[in-house]
Order: sequence, then C-alpha cells, then structure tokens
Amino acid sequence: MSLPVEKRALLVPPLEELAEVLEEGLKGNFSEVSVSVVECPDLSLPTWNLAAQGLCGSPRLLDVGGVPYLMPVPDKTKTYDLGQLAALAGLPGGLIIGAGAGSSQAAGVNCEMMPNALAPHSSSPGTNLTHIARVSTEDGSCILERYPSLEAGPLANVLISEGKPGTVKCVNVEAFGSVLEIQARRRTGSDNFVSAMRKTVAGRYGAEPVGMGGVFQIKSGRAKLHVMPDFSVTPLTSDEDVNKWLRFYDTSSPLVCLSEFVSHDPGLDLRVEHTHCFSNHGDGGHYHCDTTPDIVHYHGFFTVAEQLIRVDRPQLTHNFGRD
Repeated sequence: MSLPVEKRALLVPPLEELAEVLEEGLKGNFSEVSVSVVECPDLSLPTWNLAAQGLCGSPRLLDVGGVPYLMPVPDKTKTYDLGQLAALAGLPGGLIIGAGAGSSQAAGVNCEMMPNALAPHSSSPGTNLTHIARVSTEDGSCILERYPSLEAGPLANVLISEGKPGTVKCVNVEAFGSVLEIQARRRTGSDNFVSAMRKTVAGRYGAEPVGMGGVFQIKSGRAKLHVMPDFSVTPLTSDEDVNKWLRFYDTSSPLVCLSEFVSHDPGLDLRVEHTHCFSNHGDGGHYHCDTTPDIVHYHGFFTVAEQLIRVDRPQLTHNFGRD
C-alpha cells in the first residue's frame, strides 16, 4: 500500500488531570457528570461487544481519506484496507474501532461503516465484528448488518491500539492499563456528548492537539442518527444539499457508539470528531445527538492517543458535509 502519510505527536495529559478537566467542563452540558481514571474493563463482553478486551497499548488515531473524496462527486476508486493501515501505523493485528464509509465495492452500495476488528496478521486471522448501516431501497428504512470486510470507502476515522485490557500478565509481572470512565446524564446544553468533550479539551489545551478515542453507550433515551443512501446522482455542494441527501432516523437505546476526536486540527484537514453506532435491535448509523435530553444517559471508556496519522489527505478540500 503506497499512500501519502503524515504523522504528528499528540499531547498526552496525565489521565488524572484530564479527568478533572472533563468532569468540570461536561457539567456545563449535563446535569450529572462523573469522570474517573479506572483500570480498563473487559470491553469484549456484552453489552460493549468490542473485538478485543481493551483499549490499551500504543493508542493512535488515523484520519484516512476525507469528505472531499465523497462529495461534491464521489471518487469510487478511494478504498482503504484498515487491516493494512493498522500495520502501516505500526500495530499489525491491532484493535481498530471508529467510524467511516463502507466500501461500495465490497458492500455493493454506499453505506456507513462501524469498524470493530482485531486486524489479521501473520500469526492470526483476526476477529471482525464490524457492522454497516445502509438504506433500504424498498421502504427507506435503516438496514444494519455485519460486514465481513475491512475495506473502507473514501473516508475513515479510527482508533488503533493493541487492544489490551486493564491487567496484562507478562512474565511474573502484571501491567495495568488505565482509561477514562465517563458518565453523563440529562443533557442541559446544546452540544452532543462528543462535541462537549472535544470543546472542553480544546478549551483547556488550546492549539496543542489532544486526541481521544473509545466506546460509549447511550443507555437510555433516543438518538438522531443518519445513514448515507447510495451515491447522489447530482453533485453535493453545500451542507443543505448533504442534509437533503442523507436519511435521518430517530433511534432507540441501547446503542454502542465507536468514537474518536481531536481537540485541535494542526493543519492536516482533519475531521475533528466522528462517531458511529450499532445495536442489537437493528438501529445504527452516524451519531448526531440524543433527542431525549431529559432522560439520556451516556456511559463510556476512552483512551488518550499518543500519535495522529493522516493518510491520503485530499489536496482539494472544502468544509461542508462534516457534521
């Protein structure tokens, strides 16, 4: 795989400091907030359903391709093997979670992708629990299904790590991996859960980029998600065009949401936040916000990325279609 790659070191604040920053900041958007540093639990168990036990071990964020490859008109040649990108990031066999577009070549149609896999490598075939969400051509409903491929379409934003849990037994030694456990109830502000975290971190660290990724659940309440239909037959040139093209759904909890964000774009034309959700009851897609602020309950585990890797940055860019 020969692609242009740019790498940036990210600021990694002490977890205890970041927990205090997030707890204080999120209180401006939710009535009840709890942020603590914990040993990473086993996230492969129900109801988290990740492809590996944890988020720990050399975490890094990949921003791959971009919205300019999707619109105004799609470049259908832009596909990316996320397993190969894990190796490119120095983590062959790593855990890949996040949000992206599925490959229309592999899926047969344009769709939302929820990457959730241990990448294959020389000694293991890997584990792929990835989903896609697509729009039914019969009635316009959302169809959520498993996706046996790791091929993304023109864009993806993922966290890649070694997938280690909180306690890793080595030779007579136990190593501990810590993460942030974040809970928020009853939204009082206008920002969604991820935007509230990103803006809080940006407010504290300014132009020093901090990247975070992980998984959260919407445990109660409902959420607004979108799913892309098949590629538009006319060019999309504004947010208004994009919103008319997308299909929006009011979905029910519980939802499992794979998420990443960067507090500040250091000039790499990043999508600064991206979250996709799946469920056991057929709902899934791109997360916008909860629609029942009085009863919503968010619960998640996040790690802090050490490095940002920008892959195949578009040379011609724009700022629409990134909500």
